[in-house]
Amino acid sequence: MAAKKKNIEYYQAVGRRKESTARVRLYIVSKRDKTVDVRGSAIKQGSIIINGKLADDYFPRSAEKTLLAKPFVLTENVDRFVVSILVKGGGKSGQLEATVHGIARALCLVDAKHRTTLRKEGLLTRDPRVRERRKVGMGGKARRKKQSPKR
Repeated sequence: MAAKKKNIEYYQAVGRRKESTARVRLYIVSKRDKTVDVRGSAIKQGSIIINGKLADDYFPRSAEKTLLAKPFVLTENVDRFVVSILVKGGGKSGQLEATVHGIARALCLVDAKHRTTLRKEGLLTRDPRVRERRKVGMGGKARRKKQSPKR
């Protein structure tokens, strides 16, 4: 007979930027346990796990850390949740902004009052700018013209 699993509560949202997609889960922590079991490992309250690594290891720069914490600071939810994030595609910058977008959307699911605060800071807006495709007949780039012969 299979062992019983706890029914863990969480809020889930998806954030996107450029080619990156981030699936964010905000786990609700019980008052007595202070830890949540996420994929077989116990994670403390206030921790942010990105693709199996701590957020400090995945985004080591201080500017990245402040941007990552911004939605929690604005909504006064620092160290309230255990955050688990799966990020795919793009580079580090796109992944960071997709993560912040996903966290902001998940916080709106937690409490609808956060929507106005996060909207004012622009954290709920999906940035539509993506890489322009390369055109045929151009010099290898999207908008570069081929060099014309001198003679």
